Order: sequence, then C-alpha cells, then structure tokens
Amino acid sequence: ETGVNDLITPCHEYKSFAIAAELNKNQLQSKFASEVIRFASACMNIRTNGTIHFGIMDSVEDKGWKHGQIIGIKVREREHYVDALDYIEKCFCENTQEIARKCIHPPVFVEVISKDSEEQRFVVEVDIEPTSCLVKDSIFFEVYLPKYKEGSQTVILTKERAVYQRLGAKSELVEHNKLATFIKDLKDRDTQREKAEHSSTQVHAEIPPNLGRKLSILLNDGKSYMDDSLWYILVTNRCEKDNLNSIKFLMRLNIFCVFDFDEDSNVSGLYSKYKEHHATRSYFLQDFCNESKTGNPPHQKHSRLFDQTSWVFCNGRSDFLGDEKPCDENTWIRMKKKYLKKAITQICDEILPKGSFIVLFLLLSPVQKPLVDTFEEFYTEMNGTEYIVCIAESSENYFKWAHLAQAYCSMKTLEKCSVVGMKLSHVDATIQKMLPSTAQPRHLPVSTRGLCTLPSLEEEKLFSLEILCTDQCDDIKLDVLTEKQIQEIEQNFYRGKKITWENFWLADRRRCGEIIEREACKDASKLLEDILQQNRLNYSVAELKVFHHPGSGGSTIARQVLWKKRKDVRCAVIKTSYSPATVCEHALAFRDYEEKDFSRCLPVLLLIEDYDEDYVEELRNELVDAVATRKMNSPRPYFILLCCRRSNDPERLCKASPLDTVAVTHKLTDSEKSLFKTKLEKLKQKDIKPEFILTFVLMCEEFNETYVRDFVGHILQDIDRSSRDTCLMHYVALLNFYVPNSYLSLSHCEAFLGLGIYTERKCRLYEFKNHLSDQARMIFIELRESTTYISSVQIIHCLVAHEILQQLSGNQPQSQLAMALLQEKTLFDNRFGRDEFIKFIRDLFIRRGKRSRGDSTDTLFSPFIEQICKAEGCEKAIAILKAAYEILDEDPFFAQQLARLHYNNEKFEDAKYWAEVAKFHLPNDSYILDTEGQVYR
Repeated sequence: ETGVNDLITPCHEYKSFAIAAELNKNQLQSKFASEVIRFASACMNIRTNGTIHFGIMDSVEDKGWKHGQIIGIKVREREHYVDALDYIEKCFCENTQEIARKCIHPPVFVEVISKDSEEQRFVVEVDIEPTSCLVKDSIFFEVYLPKYKEGSQTVILTKERAVYQRLGAKSELVEHNKLATFIKDLKDRDTQREKAEHSSTQVHAEIPPNLGRKLSILLNDGKSYMDDSLWYILVTNRCEKDNLNSIKFLMRLNIFCVFDFDEDSNVSGLYSKYKEHHATRSYFLQDFCNESKTGNPPHQKHSRLFDQTSWVFCNGRSDFLGDEKPCDENTWIRMKKKYLKKAITQICDEILPKGSFIVLFLLLSPVQKPLVDTFEEFYTEMNGTEYIVCIAESSENYFKWAHLAQAYCSMKTLEKCSVVGMKLSHVDATIQKMLPSTAQPRHLPVSTRGLCTLPSLEEEKLFSLEILCTDQCDDIKLDVLTEKQIQEIEQNFYRGKKITWENFWLADRRRCGEIIEREACKDASKLLEDILQQNRLNYSVAELKVFHHPGSGGSTIARQVLWKKRKDVRCAVIKTSYSPATVCEHALAFRDYEEKDFSRCLPVLLLIEDYDEDYVEELRNELVDAVATRKMNSPRPYFILLCCRRSNDPERLCKASPLDTVAVTHKLTDSEKSLFKTKLEKLKQKDIKPEFILTFVLMCEEFNETYVRDFVGHILQDIDRSSRDTCLMHYVALLNFYVPNSYLSLSHCEAFLGLGIYTERKCRLYEFKNHLSDQARMIFIELRESTTYISSVQIIHCLVAHEILQQLSGNQPQSQLAMALLQEKTLFDNRFGRDEFIKFIRDLFIRRGKRSRGDSTDTLFSPFIEQICKAEGCEKAIAILKAAYEILDEDPFFAQQLARLHYNNEKFEDAKYWAEVAKFHLPNDSYILDTEGQVYR
C-alpha cells in the first residue's frame, strides 16, 4: 500500500474482502461501496490518482498470509460489484454526484492463477482519476457511507458529514479543527494537479548513449579508422527494399563471406544489391562446406575463397542450383545446423586466424532460430564475443535475438557487443566516414552519437542557415593546396578579415599556426556546457550572449565555440536576411533531419551575429511556440541561440546577466599577452611582415590609443591626399567609424575609381588592388557578404577608421566631408549593392545610439549629427540633413529628423514645417505623429 506520490502515479489500498465476498448481495454491495467511496473521496480531495484492490491481504492478523499477498476472491456475479457503485448518487451531495461518477471508474476483474487450486478467483480493482477539469474548485465534504444493519437487514447511510483525505497509505477523516485550513489549501492542490497532468503528457527523454563511438570501436577492433587489416564475416537476414540504400557501407568492407538467411536475397534482397558492385561466389550451405574442404596444401588450401566474397545461402537447398531436393523439411533443419557448425568450425579453425576477422550480425528483420544457432556456433568456436558485433535498428528484433541467445551467454555480455536503436542510415554514414575516401558527403551528428549524411539537395532546402558539418572542409585536398594559398588564408584573418572554417580546419591539421583561444572562449564554452548538462529550468530555447568591443575577436570566439561543438550538437549560422519565421521552420527541420525519435534529437546551436534585438525576440518566440506544439520534454534545450554582438561596454552588459553572458574586450590578460606575443613571433618567422597582419599586431598592443595614432600616422605619412583612392579611403573611414558593420561594395569602389567591370571575381579584385596606393592596400580588407555574396571593402578596424578619419580630415569639418559624399553621383547611381549603400547612408544620419544594443551612450540623434552639432553648430547639421533629404528622394524620416533637430534647438516654426512635411509623406506613422506632438508641446 502506498501514499500520495506525484498525484498521477496511483496510491494503492488493499482489502482482503475474503469474508465480505461470501455475503449476500446487499451486504456485499454495501461493504464494497463503502470502501470504494471512502477511498475515492479521499483521493479526490487530495487530487491524486488511486487504485483500491479487493483480494489482496491488508493485515497480518492471519498468520498464514503476508501483507500485500495476492489471494483473490470468489466472484459469483460481476454485476453485483458494478451495480454497487450506484451508491455514488446516494452517498455524495447533489452538486458532486456527477463528478464522482466520472472520477470513479468501473471495477476491473483480474484473474488470479494459483498452482495449488483450480478454483477461479479474482482481484477486483477500482481506479480513481480526479482530473483537474472535473474536480477543480470542488470539495467532497458531504460524504455518507452505506452500512448494513443486521437487525433490520437493510442498508442505511451514516448521518454525520465526513471529509476524507489520504494520509500515508490510509484514507482518514479530516479533523474538525483542521477543516478550514484543508479547504483553504484547495486551490494549491488544484494547481499541483494541473501541473502534474501537464508534466505527465510530456515525453521525458533520456540522453542516448554514444552509439557512434561504440560502433566505431567494436567494428574496428578498437581503432578509430578502417583499413584492410580485418576481414568481416556477415550474418544477416531479410533486408527490406527501403533499407537497401542504407547499407552501402557493406560494399566497401573487406567481406570474406556472408551467411544469408533471406530466401529472396538473390532476387530482390541484399545479394542482388551486393553483386552489382562486387564479383561474388554463391553457395548453398552444404556446398560451401565442400568447397572449403579440399586436399590442397595448407598455404593453397583455401586461396580460392579469398578471391571473391563467398555468399552462403542458409535457407535454401541445392535445388537452387538445379539439383534434386535432397530431403524432407525436418531432416533439412537438422542438416542445416550440422552444416552451419561444420562451416563455422572450418572458418575459425582452418581458414582465418583469430583476431583477423570480425563476425558482424546485422539484424534487418524479425529473427528466426537458425540465426541464433549461427551465433551459438561462432560464440563457441571463438570462445566469447570479443570479435562478434551485433547491429540492430529495431529494439524489438534485437531483444528477440538476445532472449534466444542468452541460452549461451548473458544479456549483459550481449549488450556490450551490440549497437541497438541506431538508424541504419546513421550506421551507414558513420561507417562510411571511417573508411578512407577522397570524396565523401557532408555529415551531421545524430542523437545516437553516430552520423548521418547531408546531401547538398537537403542542405539547399535550409537556405536560411549556414550549416556547419562534423567534417566541415574535409573535402579540401591538402596535396593540391599550395603553401602560398595556406599562408594567404592565415594572413587574411590576421589582417582583420572574419575567420573562416578553413582557418580552424588548417589549424587542426597543423598546416598553419594554432588559433589563440582567449579566456572568453573558455568561459563561453563552459557556459554552453552548463546549458547542455544542467538544463534545470527546462528551457526549450536557451541563450548564450557574447558582447565584444569592436574588433576584439568576438566573432572569432563565437565561431570557435561552434567549431569545438560541431561533433556533439548540430551547429549553424543564421542568415538574418531571412525572416524569423523562415529561420524557425528551417531550424526545426535541421533538428529533426534523419532522426527517428524527435524527443531525443540533439540540441541545435544557432549563431546569430550583429543582430537586432527585435529580430532575436521574434525568432525566440517563433521557436518557443513551435516547440510547445510538440508537447515533449527534453533533458536539454531544443535550441541554443549564441548571440554575438559588438558593444562599446560589454562588461556592463555581462554584469547585468552574468550567468549567460560573456564579455570580450581589447584588454588582454597576462596569459593572453604571452600567447599573442609568441604568436606574433611565429608569424614573423614565416617572413610575414607586420603591416600585412595589422589587426593582429594592434590586438597584441591592446589597441592602445597612442599606438593606433602612431601606427596610422606612419601609414599616412607620404600619402597623396588629392588622389581618388585616398578620397575613397576617407569616405569608407567615415562610414566605418559611425555605422557599425558598414562597408562599400566592390562595385561601388570600381565605379568610383573609374575601373571597368570584370566578370570573374578574382580578376576584379586583382584589378581593384592594382589601382590602390600602398597605404590603401594596407588598410582595406575584402569581405564577402554571406547572404547576398556581395564582395566589399572595409577598413581593417573601426578604431583605425576613426584615426584615419581624424588624420585625413585635418582642419576639414566632417560636415564638409559628408556633404562631398552626398554629392558623389557615381556612388548613388551605382545599381549593384545600392540598397546596402543607401542603408548605411541613412544610418549615418538617422541611427541613434542606444546602450541597450551595445552603443557607448544613448543619443538624441545619430552620433554623427551630434558630433556636427557639438563641433560645428546646429546650422551645419541642419544643412547636411536638408541635403540628404533631397538626395534620398525626400525621405520622410529625414524630414522627421529635421523637425526634431529644430524643436530641440527651439526653432519651432521650422520644426512645425518639417513635421508637416514628414506627415504629408506618411500621415499614419506613429513615430512621425509623435514628433508632431512634441513640436506642439
């Protein structure tokens, strides 16, 4: 007997009912109903499920029985027990009768089988299920119990009002002085019941074992790779057509022979598939035994068997070869076992030395006894399971095989040599990955810790994600890649270009220097591990944030985290040019891809960089809603958003949310300084000049202001300030400093410099670089936008951009530079990449600083406009905004900014004019209407 557990797991109460079962109908029904109703009302008041059992000993007064022992009762008429529950309408008050009737289930009769008696007995069980939708806000306090009066031989109802509850393993009355508190706590019990019901509908999944590792270790005799040193003996049964494409790995294994228990294998099964790729010799079992028993000398005795794979049909007779049927069915079964033993003995004792082969049982369909007989023979001949492996996608097929095979060895021993529950396609992909190959498909990790293939067609369907595979970049042919190309990839990164997966891949293979792992990367990895291992709050979507000083390596750290986890979880970079709804759809498909049980899928780690907070919020909501519809619990989050964004005050943001945030600054720790110094020396030893790895050199100096100033001054010392490329450098510096993540497309640069258009990308870049001064070549880096694939240029670092802006401007006001930029018709008319260019221009004049998104301060106007107002006065700012308004096709939001700028400087009539202009263009825009209201205020 048990008390209240989790409200869903039933509490149990036992009644022997041995005497009552022998009574007349009225006595039996009153006694049965009394016990059921008292137990039921107690369960319903506590809101717990329960089962009362009649026919199980509930006391130890009778020394011949034990408490809880099943004895059963005689049941003369089942209807007597069923009809006894009609007392419900008499024992409960009117407003709870219907509820009680629905919560108290009809009796169930479970037959008891006794070795000592042939008399039919039953345990009668009544289940109580007080679901929240039925019992919420109800208390069962007017409960009257039926009692049989011997004198009058009638049934009466107890007169006192009773409230029952479950206390321990008993149903007890609530004491009168505690009744008020009991009723007061009713709402809490209702809440607990609702939570318990919600939790019970969830699928609680365990983290599956690392079957991928287990498979590779077992199949390779402990090695992490496959070679020609091992032979494989395959034992298998019927392969369904749907699985034929998931066993391609067999075509590449060093298979000595196959024991095939599929009668149709030669027509439509595994054999027909295998012989499309390999020359084979097919035998019936008895013929194989004869073939392997020859009179040749030992060194030649079995040489013919090694020429081609021997395929042994174990279910057929030699009439397959045209011979007469040799015997009847029963005789053949006995002969088959004899031939199996003979063939396996010859293989193990005479043909293949121990340790040179693995016996692979591949269970593709329900198992029959002959397959188990084969296991027995190999187990006996090989003295154990050291070189035996079993693979079964179906747990049902495996357990049938294992239960039969445990006659020869324990279930525990079988489990150690078996890979169970791994999808056959995952087995195929995992083994194929271990095989030597020059051209392999891309792979993803799966919940069983193996792999699945990701064909390019499937990857293209998830176009809003840049997917990072477990074998990312493995298609690179190192023998083709020159040292100059490798050095260029490394050098581009240290000049300031965003890190690529190739950088990590080459570093892992020691073809270029290792990539420094900053302390922040270790912190981020630790926080991620905590999220994966300790999902205490059971979040379906978790977040890990990386805030970083511009150019401090935050993006590198975020991608390092992805690279390190790509084999444990599914990883991708979000392309924010696509809507959150599209990204959510693709993220779910990415998580589910090639998985069998959606509750066990690996978490998906999604990197989102330089994002808008509204975008992330919308994406988070989309993902949470999508997960909620599945009603499944998981021990780990479905999705982890790795949010990486630049900030001028990352430490403040980290302090605000320390459990899920990492700050990356220009400041290096002592250990980091040592690492950067050592790395710089190694780069110099490769004859890489410091001017070609400027960003890394600046990082080593922690972007010290004096160092940056001197560094830029040295570069600009002999520059031609009147040249076209110096002017381009000046414009790009203006945008890069004031507009985060801004750039100028290569097409715009070519148009500005008057270069012809080249169709081939490398030729274009070469031509562009040739027309730059030495100084411009040093401070420009080439980028390629991941979603639009627009090639563009940017200054190596925003602090360098600021210093270039200061030093090139000299005494020239920045408003004058901006006005000159607005007059550059070539840039505004260039069609390719125009949307991005116009956006950066608008941000230059309109985008306000906000600390919430990482800016150093909150500003009333864009930092550029505020700088003009501060350094040159309000009139200059007004003039530049008016010019922008005209050039950008009378953009109403420029008119709005003019209205705001005027009223903040108490030019109210002008403010009113510009507010009306903005309202004329967009009469219902809330921001513009608010500005108009501010003017009148």
